[in-house]
Amino acid sequence: MNNENQPPQEPRASRKPDAYDANGRPLYYQPEQPPQAESSVQSDLQSLVTEAPASANGHNFDPALRRQYANEPDIIHARRPYEPSPITISDEVRRRHEDSRKQYPFLNLSQGEYVMLDVRRHPIGLLRPILMTVGVVGLIVAVATFFVMNGDTLAQLTPGFELPSIEGMLFPLALLIIIAVLGGFVAVWVYLQNRFFMTNESVIQEIQYSLFSHREQTVSLGSIEDASYIRSGLLQMIFDYGSIRLSTEGDETTYRFYYVADPKRTVAIMNNAIEAFKNGRPVDDNIFPTNSEINEVSTHEIHDGYMEEPEPPKKEVVDGEILSTEEQRKMHLHTNESGAAAPGRRQVDFD
Repeated sequence: MNNENQPPQEPRASRKPDAYDANGRPLYYQPEQPPQAESSVQSDLQSLVTEAPASANGHNFDPALRRQYANEPDIIHARRPYEPSPITISDEVRRRHEDSRKQYPFLNLSQGEYVMLDVRRHPIGLLRPILMTVGVVGLIVAVATFFVMNGDTLAQLTPGFELPSIEGMLFPLALLIIIAVLGGFVAVWVYLQNRFFMTNESVIQEIQYSLFSHREQTVSLGSIEDASYIRSGLLQMIFDYGSIRLSTEGDETTYRFYYVADPKRTVAIMNNAIEAFKNGRPVDDNIFPTNSEINEVSTHEIHDGYMEEPEPPKKEVVDGEILSTEEQRKMHLHTNESGAAAPGRRQVDFD
């Protein structure tokens, strides 16, 4: 019977006891309640991962700090097979992956990963080590020339000090020049070894501090929160170079790369790649048109907002044979001089 059909029970204070126990305490009869279905309880369970509350009753951890909710009973978020099936890679992605492995053998590229951006430093940054090297070598040569030209005068001014001979100064001066030139080569090499790569999965930064100090940083595209660039100063605005900045989620690590040529295009490609990676779309690097693509578009005519292909050149046929460009030019000259067209001559349009 349902509880609705049962008569209402009287309050325990006005009811008479049904029996007494051994100690004389009254006992009352309570009808059994029908058991509730367990299915309704299980259907009301909700995952804390989808809600992500600031706090949850009965749980002794903070969901904002712990992403893996391991102590949720009777809830399964995802199943992972012990032997995952291999992913399907298109021929184009496989080709680009093999080309990237051949061109960049020093990079650790996973299956189907290929390089989209190879950012090098702007050549204007080489002016500093080159000018410093030229200045040091010029200073050494100027000092040596001064001693050679004014040796007698210096000897009279310093009677108690014997100046070295010219032959004795050649080896030290040559050694100083060699050291200065080698130092300049090392500075240029270190500058060129700083590189920045972006693949369809991650960002890799190669940092060369000195001849014997190297660092490599790798961060996934899904972990990048912000990508921006900055150009400041007259030289950076004129020569179109600047620095790019990447900030990651969580620990908020900042990655910076300086002397980047065309930083606006680089950051635009990175932002679109990051958004595509996070939203599960294919990552495409054809975002900003290159100069060749712009020139190709400019050769077409645009009417009413639509780009039209230029008309194909007309070829002339004389007696069943197609004339070449040079023969057409000669034919036009002959026609203009005589005033009459050549016999059997006609124009044919070829698509």
